Amino acid sequence: MKFLSLLLAAGFLASFAGAETVHFDSAKPGALPEGWLAGETGPGAAQWAVAADPVAPGAPRVLQQSGAVPSHSYPWCVKKDVSLQDGFVEVKFKPLSGWEDQAGGVVWRWQDGDNYYVARGNALEENVILFRTVKGARRELHRCAVKVAPHQWHTLRVDFKGSHFTVTFDGRSVMEWDDETFKKAGAVGVWTKADSVTAFNDFQFDGH
Repeated sequence: MKFLSLLLAAGFLASFAGAETVHFDSAKPGALPEGWLAGETGPGAAQWAVAADPVAPGAPRVLQQSGAVPSHSYPWCVKKDVSLQDGFVEVKFKPLSGWEDQAGGVVWRWQDGDNYYVARGNALEENVILFRTVKGARRELHRCAVKVAPHQWHTLRVDFKGSHFTVTFDGRSVMEWDDETFKKAGAVGVWTKADSVTAFNDFQFDGH
């Protein structure tokens, strides 16, 4: 009986050990999903809300940023009840519009709205770039040329352990980098830039 109890306990724990995926389907359209916090690094007024998209992955709803903010402002939206030091964060994103930028990214080890890591893809620039934001100042760490088609869904993922980061775009590893600025656990979430109107879905994360 004791052995059986141990097996049951192990199975119970394993059921919670896998990655969590957020589809936003249970969230109310026009509002933020429960447990999420939105804002921007810099001036402006980002507009994060759940929107209908019947053909999106994980349909019928997505999380979307639709506010036009200044060129030096960076809207973010994080799952505030999650804190990861090591693990991964992944999202599907679709650049919808933007004259200046058409960007979508993921953030990790988010300490507050001015301190975090971000990796993003940009359809206008056709690249993926890894940044760190410290005290509101964004600094590029590494970049690579990647075709980021507008109006199409792409998958962006970052695996992070200690100071080492691996960025994967549409299933292909595109860069690895090391940085020791933020070592503590932090929130994970999504990110855009300037006038980017971008949709997100199938947000996934896990710690290890």
